Amino acid sequence: MTAPAPATARARLELREIVLVVVLGIVFGFLYWVFVQAWNGLAIAMGPAGDLAQHVLAGSWLLVGPVAVAIIRRPFSGVIAEILAAVVEVVFLGSPVGPLLLLSAALQGVGSELPFALTRYRRFGWSTFAVSGALGAGLVFFWTALRMGWYGQDILALRLGMQVLSGIVLGGLLAKVLVDALVRTGVLDNFAIGGSRGSTGAREPEDSAPARRVH
Repeated sequence: MTAPAPATARARLELREIVLVVVLGIVFGFLYWVFVQAWNGLAIAMGPAGDLAQHVLAGSWLLVGPVAVAIIRRPFSGVIAEILAAVVEVVFLGSPVGPLLLLSAALQGVGSELPFALTRYRRFGWSTFAVSGALGAGLVFFWTALRMGWYGQDILALRLGMQVLSGIVLGGLLAKVLVDALVRTGVLDNFAIGGSRGSTGAREPEDSAPARRVH
């Protein structure tokens, strides 16, 4: 067996990793559409405050980025996954936002992946996921605020606070829960995240660089 290499030793994606990113993008693209329907229902339920419903659920549209990064642990995997999900929304599901959604997705992906990149894709604990959600939601907020004309509103800070909190909970911590659940099934053992499981099946510390299995 070839000696395992550090996860940061290779930047290029393997074919199976590319396939996984595409699959994640497609699956979450349709899931994001479901969240849009939930947003519409929540906006109606909130009545006069319905405009704020989008901030309550904003974090849900960040999920695929940190999930992809945590599994593959390669540069730009989260950004690519977010953009692919947006492509599904625009091309196949007819998102009313149109092509501008791709820019929003890119900003979400960059913000979500940045905390992992700063650790050289070595730290995948709860705090890193939380910061991922906060940055992903916060970065795209300023672009959305410009597009929607929120600047100058008295509730701008409230909008930002709600969106960042949603990003932490739904875009960061929930992503961590999903990733951990998938790891426990063993279906990810052939990916970089699988290297963080020892030969006994136990997880190695979250803050250490995972070894990579080579078959």
